[in-house]
Amino acid sequence: MEAAARVHIEEIRRKKFSIGGEQNPLTEDLHQAVKNLSAELYAKDVHFLMELIQNAEDNAYLEGVDPSLEFVITSEDITATGAPATLLIFNNEKGFSSKNIDSICSVGRSTKKGNRKLGYIGEKGIGFKSVFLVSSQPYIFSNGYQIRFNEEPCPHCNLGYIVPEWVEENPTFSDIKEIYGSGTTLPMTTIVLPLKFDKVNPVKQQLSNVHPEVLLFLSKIRRLSVREHNKDPRLNTVSAIAITSETELVLRKNIDAMSYTIHLSAIDKGKGSEGECSYFMWKQKFPVRQENKVERRTEVEELVITLAFPFEERLHRGMSSPGIYAFLPTEMVTNFPFIIQADFLLASSRETILLDNKWNQGILNCVPSAFINAFISLVKNSENVPMSSLAPMFRFIPINSSSYQELNVVRESIKSKLLEESILPSESYMEQRFFHQPHEVGRLMPAFWTILEMARKQGVSLFHLSSHGKYILSSSFDRTEYDHILNFLGVELVNNEWYAKCIQSSKLVEGVSDDVYLELLLFIADNWSINESMQLNRDRVVSLSRHSEHISWLIDWNKEFKCPANYFFWPKSTQESIRFFTKRDTVLEWLRDHVKVGAMSVYEYADHLNKYLNSCQKRAIAFVHFLYHSLQKSYLSQWEVGVLCGSMPLVDNYWNLKTHRKGVLVPANGSKWVRLIGSNPWTNEGYVELAEDYLQPGCFAGEYASGERLLEFLKTHVGASDIPYISPPNATIPTVSSPLTKQNAFLLLGWIRNLKCREIYIPEKFLKCIKEGSWLKVTTSGCPGYRPPSQSFMLSSSLGNILQNGSVLVDIPLLDIRFYGDDINEYKEELKKIGVMSEYVEACKFIGERLMCFKYSNLIMSVLNFIRFLRKSFLPLDEFINSIKDKRWLRTCCGDRSPVESVLLDEEWKTASQISNIPFIDKDGEEILSFREELKLLGVVIGFSDHYQLVVDNLKSPSRLTSLTREAVLLILECMRRLGSSNKLVEALRGVKSFKTNLGYKSPGECFLFDHQWVCILQVFKVFPIIDSGFYGSSIFSYRNELKQAGVKVDFEVAANEFAKRFREQASSMTDENVLSFLSCYRQLKDTDHKFPSDLKKCIREVKWLRTTLGIRKTPSECILSGPDWLSISPITVLPFIRDTDNYYGKGIHEYKKELKSMGVVVEFKDGVEFVVAGLHFPSDYTRITPANVFSLLKCFQILLLDSSYSFPDDFSKRICKKWLKTTEGYQPPDKCLLFDSSWGTYLERTDGPFIDEYFYGSNITSYKKELKAIGVTVDVEKGCSLIASHLDSHVQFSSIVRIYNYLSQFNWVPDSEVAKWIWIPKGSKYGEWLRPEECVLHDKDGLFGTQLKVLDKYYKPNLLNYFSHAFCVRWNPSVDDYCTLWEAWESSGHQLSHADCLKFWVYVSKHWSAKTERTLTDKLLKLPVASSSDEILLFNKNDVFIADDLQLKGLFEQFSSQPVFVWYPQPSVASLPQIQLFDIYRKIGVRTISESVVKEESSSVDVEKLNQVNPKEILITKDLVTLILGFLANPVMKMEAERRHETIRRLLNITFLETVEPITVNYSLLLSSGETVKARANRMIRWDRETSKFFSQKLNRSSGYKNLIEYATYFSEAISEGVLWENSEHIGALSELIKLAFMLEFNEEAVRYLMKSKNLQIFLEDEGFLASVFPSD
Repeated sequence: MEAAARVHIEEIRRKKFSIGGEQNPLTEDLHQAVKNLSAELYAKDVHFLMELIQNAEDNAYLEGVDPSLEFVITSEDITATGAPATLLIFNNEKGFSSKNIDSICSVGRSTKKGNRKLGYIGEKGIGFKSVFLVSSQPYIFSNGYQIRFNEEPCPHCNLGYIVPEWVEENPTFSDIKEIYGSGTTLPMTTIVLPLKFDKVNPVKQQLSNVHPEVLLFLSKIRRLSVREHNKDPRLNTVSAIAITSETELVLRKNIDAMSYTIHLSAIDKGKGSEGECSYFMWKQKFPVRQENKVERRTEVEELVITLAFPFEERLHRGMSSPGIYAFLPTEMVTNFPFIIQADFLLASSRETILLDNKWNQGILNCVPSAFINAFISLVKNSENVPMSSLAPMFRFIPINSSSYQELNVVRESIKSKLLEESILPSESYMEQRFFHQPHEVGRLMPAFWTILEMARKQGVSLFHLSSHGKYILSSSFDRTEYDHILNFLGVELVNNEWYAKCIQSSKLVEGVSDDVYLELLLFIADNWSINESMQLNRDRVVSLSRHSEHISWLIDWNKEFKCPANYFFWPKSTQESIRFFTKRDTVLEWLRDHVKVGAMSVYEYADHLNKYLNSCQKRAIAFVHFLYHSLQKSYLSQWEVGVLCGSMPLVDNYWNLKTHRKGVLVPANGSKWVRLIGSNPWTNEGYVELAEDYLQPGCFAGEYASGERLLEFLKTHVGASDIPYISPPNATIPTVSSPLTKQNAFLLLGWIRNLKCREIYIPEKFLKCIKEGSWLKVTTSGCPGYRPPSQSFMLSSSLGNILQNGSVLVDIPLLDIRFYGDDINEYKEELKKIGVMSEYVEACKFIGERLMCFKYSNLIMSVLNFIRFLRKSFLPLDEFINSIKDKRWLRTCCGDRSPVESVLLDEEWKTASQISNIPFIDKDGEEILSFREELKLLGVVIGFSDHYQLVVDNLKSPSRLTSLTREAVLLILECMRRLGSSNKLVEALRGVKSFKTNLGYKSPGECFLFDHQWVCILQVFKVFPIIDSGFYGSSIFSYRNELKQAGVKVDFEVAANEFAKRFREQASSMTDENVLSFLSCYRQLKDTDHKFPSDLKKCIREVKWLRTTLGIRKTPSECILSGPDWLSISPITVLPFIRDTDNYYGKGIHEYKKELKSMGVVVEFKDGVEFVVAGLHFPSDYTRITPANVFSLLKCFQILLLDSSYSFPDDFSKRICKKWLKTTEGYQPPDKCLLFDSSWGTYLERTDGPFIDEYFYGSNITSYKKELKAIGVTVDVEKGCSLIASHLDSHVQFSSIVRIYNYLSQFNWVPDSEVAKWIWIPKGSKYGEWLRPEECVLHDKDGLFGTQLKVLDKYYKPNLLNYFSHAFCVRWNPSVDDYCTLWEAWESSGHQLSHADCLKFWVYVSKHWSAKTERTLTDKLLKLPVASSSDEILLFNKNDVFIADDLQLKGLFEQFSSQPVFVWYPQPSVASLPQIQLFDIYRKIGVRTISESVVKEESSSVDVEKLNQVNPKEILITKDLVTLILGFLANPVMKMEAERRHETIRRLLNITFLETVEPITVNYSLLLSSGETVKARANRMIRWDRETSKFFSQKLNRSSGYKNLIEYATYFSEAISEGVLWENSEHIGALSELIKLAFMLEFNEEAVRYLMKSKNLQIFLEDEGFLASVFPSD
């Protein structure tokens, strides 16, 4: 082995590195590449450790070997390189193969590439080379190889890192074994690393920090250790550790996941500590989504995600624990309580995964689903586990956020999924467990849990605890230690309503003892807010007495009142119980503040009782007695009684209870108010007339009171009143409507005096009825009578006589002093209050009002004479005059008027009478003229004297104001001027044709005041009425403001606005004369101060009044004044030119060019380009469009584009997209045209696409590149791909097509459509066909698809092949589906395949094998290849062909079958398609093996009588054979108890052994799909007929040779194994091999014992006892 290895190394040095020959010119580059790659990939020195662990995991191990990896560091320099320390790595793998050596001597040639599915976790191809970071000369001792490498360039080839050198010594195997341990065998592979001086401490540090969990996700390595070897142990500085892992064999599987438990143990020898941790492992597969696939994982179709959940504290060695593994730990701390393992893509440093990589994103997207499945399995599938054991499982929920945002997304996804799962158990008090979603579960306060537990122990049923709207979380979970988890899941405390329902619906109150009841009260008291929604039973109110001396009083009266509203006082015993309760104050405070139960005084009881008196009159009367007696006993204070009396209900005279009252009347019996008034006028004012029951004596609760005392109590505390102390009602008193007795009159006056003294308001109705009632006795001219006070006087006798003499027609009623006596004088103020008059002024006023009541013709003369009498008597006149001057008693021409409204007619009022109805006094003769002074005193108007307002006030109706005279109009205007403004005059004149104009009489609003400066604007239409200044004279112009106020238009702006209205109305019918007249006026006013107002300007610009060539009128801004510049554009446009022909405006319109331009008319070509865009209209015959037309249009676009903010109108693209541009492909719309220039010439020719015809337009067309681009012409070479491609199918010249393809590929153009035929397959230079991309492939390296697909590499160069791939999605090679289609074609054609074609097909299948490929082939392949006698291969139904897994059966059926029945495989074998791999493919797509398909029929036609019966124990069934079989059956894998094992051996020993000379015939048959049976026959030496317990055997002749002997051993071992294990057929082969080997060794006892030991087989004491019983002689 060493010699072959040495030869291999020399061959590498010679052939690969040219050592001994010419120097390889690439060696320096290769050296630098390796050096750069090693330095770049690993950011830290220590990553070589992870690479070595990774390599050890990927290595192959012999069966039965527990893979282990050991790191030993020593200070000895066993390599003699001067190293300060040496690191040795020991691995018990199979050892390095020649391929491994070739790989390690190369760059990027890892033997693990592309083998992710086989379990390899490495992939970089430079893993081992990372050791150069810590060692300059690494050594490898493995499988006969003894080599080293050097980072320095080899002097023979100038290349470092990868050139192997053979090692003879330093170190030797003995040096290595001394360090490893001389008493043990060296593992197959040892790596020796002499460390660099600056790397010793970092390596030791990292060895000391090897994470104990490193084995967690490694499928092979079971032991890993780190130790330091020094002759003096005190020099050891590395913390030694030994890590082992053990997997629990019990697996739980479903369709795509499995779970198991791993126990990790770590012994830290440096610290002398041991650590263990069990991890629940969940491994689940997920399909790889198409959007997450990457090139480095193309062969992987399933993601495998493993989650590890530590049941105990995680193992660690002082460092943070990584949360993400890619088989080996990264340095990512996730802050999650579980570990994530998957085939992540790592950063080059291996410190982190690539979080932004889509492959890793796909993995992270699946982690939440895996976690949910694992968590549910942990929580729900744990049977017979107490609920308290499930709670810790919830610590695996990732509560804390991660420092990685991508992982926080995972965390949030886990949270959202958890919230939708039923994972939280509820408290059920039953064996059955119930799980619910987090939002369905609620928590309870700890104190309430304590109460529930106490209640449960006292027999209270809690089965319905979760029946109040929330499932209650299990008490095992509802703990403070899980708050953070439950908060994360959104589990909240139950709301207030839940506690209320629970307490009310359960027997937590009546079903518990006093101490529990008080605890419940305390809980409610401490958490009263939770009971805000509790429906407390208010039907019964319980209270305590605040003072012990009052309790009997309260209880007695409460009984008297019969406990109104179920109001009770707590019994004495209850009060004593609560006094001794430790939290008495808390409970009482809660009862008082929230339940309203508490201590109560007599006043509080009375106040409460007061609320329940409205339903019983007797109780209300009794309540008054209660208050009276409580006051007498000093249980209530005066103030308290007053408060209670103010709100208590009273019984009125109708026996009704009255709560609300404005006042209280004493009972009617014996009252003063009845004597004066008779009836009760306060009834409707809220007064309560007390019932007479209050006057009756009464006895209540054992206490007596008389009616008189009770009435005095009511007067004092309720305010029961009588006249004069009661407030009067706001009502009429019937008694004052008739004479009152003297006594009642003085009672009434005394009542008024009392009210006045108390300053109490006297109601209006009450006062009015007293003032107007005829109850006061008076005298009139000596005659007595009764009058209302308001019509009575209390004057001196002398003044009364004077007034009576002066007013002959009026009598004055005086108070009758003789009736009332002198006492009446004491009530002067009260009489004055009720209306009695006592002043002269009042008398005058009385006389005047009386006079106004008389209706007679000579009244005016009587009044005038009385005024003259007062003047002569020197008496004041004002009061009399004031009393009549505003009254309408004076007769005028306009009816009765007051003096101040009347006028004495004279000449000054003549003009005014034309327009006003003046109220002139009727003159019956000339006598009234002598009273001018008295009339003036009354307020009558004497003379005009600027009474303009009077004119206006009496203005005639508008209908009488038409066609006014000059004087009347001027008077109206003067009135307006004098009065400042008069809306009445303006309103009266509105619409009345009162002003004379050039068009007749018109209303003011229709008229205009002449102004020579701007009158021309009114003359354009001849319809405006102008006031006739000749009729009114020049003075009319002085009233300009008044005329304007009346509505006459006097200002230019107003006139202009009126003109604008008329202009707008007549725009559509304006004559040519109107238009020219207006333009002339426009020019005339242009340089004056009279500027057109904005409204008129707007009107001129907006109204359509100009005639155009379009036949319709347009606004100025919509018109064009034609000129020579417009001639070339006219043929392709429709433009609105102003009509300038003779029969319209004529050429004279051009004289107003400036005016038209200022109005908005377009007069210059550059200003009208937008009209061109809007009026674009191409002729139907595009050939009529000349280049001049096109250039004129482009010039318009050029002008428009100078404005950077301009954009074409929305419908422009529709109008421009006509075929008006001439191209090499005919006339085309702009968006289908290209503009050719030098930039295009690099790629294409003019004929390759629709380029604008430069020969037609001339070279000047290119100067409009910007304009053409703006209208859609493609001018940029990189943007013309789609247009060029759209004309691709019009070409047939192969050179043109290739040129276009090259152009498209240059700009990476990709089509939008997938159905077009984009691929040209040439047939010569001018012919060919267009095909769809799916009909083509780029390459066909196997050459099988010549008739199925078009292979493009036959026609096109590589650069275009790449373009076809990414642009048209042409496949690089035929797919699996293509190969299946090809095979189907072979099946249907009956084509005989060549071995070469068949081999190519199946090699392709093997290289592209996947689950999808398996499904495709299973569904589509109906026939499979079989080898024929000729060189060709036939295709047979796959149900009729078989895999030759048994060579004996293969030989038999090849001999007996007339047709091939075995599937084809290449012979001789080829490396690209191993036979075992091909057979595995056949098996997966449905091909059966011959061994499982054949039916065996052993001949039973044996004459037993002629056979020789022998003792089996003497010949074959020896004790050693039985021992071997017992040991096999005792294997734990067999799961067979001792009794069953012994029964099996007994059956074996009890069979009859018959010996024959002739062989035994065995028939075999195969059933084909056609129903045909293929039969074969063979001879066997041995047969066991289990039904008859007979064993037939051909006599053995050991001297007949080894062939005969091995054949016999084979048949014997098979027969024995099949007979013993007929119920466990899967183990028959293993037992058969053991028996065959033992047979060949003649069942030698020592040999059998060793054989059993080597296979870990043993028998137990019960088996040895059994053997002794069946083989007693041995």
